[in-house]
Amino acid sequence: MNNTSTKIIFFGTEDFSLSVLNGLIEADYEIVAVVTKPDSKKGRGQQYLSPAVKVLATQHNIPVWQPEKLKDIEDDIRKLAPVMGILVSFGKIIPQSTINLFTPGIINVHPSLLPKYRGPSPIESAIMNGDKTTGVSIMQLSAGMDAGPVYTTREYPLKGNETRPRLYQALATEGTTLLLEVLPRIIDGTLTAEPQDGAGATYCRLLQKEDAFLDPAVLTASEAERHVRAYAGFPKSKITLSDGQNIIITKAHTDTTAQSPLDKPFKDGLYLCIDELIAPSGRTMDAAAFLRGYTAA
Repeated sequence: MNNTSTKIIFFGTEDFSLSVLNGLIEADYEIVAVVTKPDSKKGRGQQYLSPAVKVLATQHNIPVWQPEKLKDIEDDIRKLAPVMGILVSFGKIIPQSTINLFTPGIINVHPSLLPKYRGPSPIESAIMNGDKTTGVSIMQLSAGMDAGPVYTTREYPLKGNETRPRLYQALATEGTTLLLEVLPRIIDGTLTAEPQDGAGATYCRLLQKEDAFLDPAVLTASEAERHVRAYAGFPKSKITLSDGQNIIITKAHTDTTAQSPLDKPFKDGLYLCIDELIAPSGRTMDAAAFLRGYTAA
């Protein structure tokens, strides 16, 4: 198949989508436009930063659309018809009127084994819940939350030491590989999507900054340790010291006894032992280095 014979509009914003877009470009698919969110202010300087997919698209001279509302680009999509859509971590619900403009629709790469973990935080949920296996699904987008029919899935075993950033990258790679394997068959119609079992669906929610705080009265030590790995990057894992200071825990393990004055017992009687943290100053350090400065202050 000549990959340049099918025009594709790519929807993506988060870093997870970068791997798929790069894979499509390297496989010589014709990306006629990339749709992403508008540039946003980030960091202490509140400077406008572009999504990573915009930067990549610009490097390859691919037009970039950043609409406030997707209805604003529907006429532009019609002008390119027939065109296929591919969506990965776009961050917005796609209205049915937009989906209907694509042939054979919009293909979505979702980082879970659907119908498990429909929603915005499937990777974090898999780590937080201590799952032994996760994976990726290639599905056809529908107006419902990750409810469309599924073309194929691929499992990814978990060892129990994954962090959010590492698992994001691993599943982005798996999703890219799987999409490139099956996309020719989706395009020529030899691979069809099968409806999901809605009765077996589970949902995950959008994480908030408030989810960062660890509550020893609510969580077991093992749950707290998974929290540290699942929420690395955002919303992080915070705990309040006896003097009221908040620290961000970046690495931890569980034990039956405390290893340092920083370690706290959780509701199961086990301790979350802090190995590495971000101090209130913003510096990352091991627990011993923090305690030397903490006790000297």
